[in-house]
Amino acid sequence: MKRVLCTVLALSAGVVLVVAVTASGDQSPPLKHHGHHGHAGKTITVIEHATSDTTTDTGASGDSVGDILTFANDVFDAANTTKAGTDQGYCIRVVAGTSYECTWTTFLPGGQIVVAGPFYDAKDSTLAITGGTGRYRDARGTMDLHARAGGTEFAFVFHIDD
Repeated sequence: MKRVLCTVLALSAGVVLVVAVTASGDQSPPLKHHGHHGHAGKTITVIEHATSDTTTDTGASGDSVGDILTFANDVFDAANTTKAGTDQGYCIRVVAGTSYECTWTTFLPGGQIVVAGPFYDAKDSTLAITGGTGRYRDARGTMDLHARAGGTEFAFVFHIDD
């Protein structure tokens, strides 16, 4: 039963991600873009307010390998004052007490950016930008993830290569 539940949850998360990538309609204000470390490209910073994060316990009781973290949150501009879009995604616990492996989509004015990579419990992460839609359709680069406000907010710093 647990194996079926894990498979159903993983497939459901994949369907949600496909729907997220194909359907956008955010009318948020433009975001600040600037160069990245002296290279051509742009950097976009948004602040996620982690209000919907939910962990589904799929194996041993408590924090264990295979648990699924899902979320769909608002993201705000770099000043953390104006809503700039939303995000949604999922993470699979790979090392209990240490890290998840994640995939999510951030919905911004003009398109979406998709990332994949590690989320660490106690340190910053760098994820790969794996693609996007709209003005971000050719997006590649990295996203730095930094916990703020005791883990209730996260800075997403997208470094998009030209």
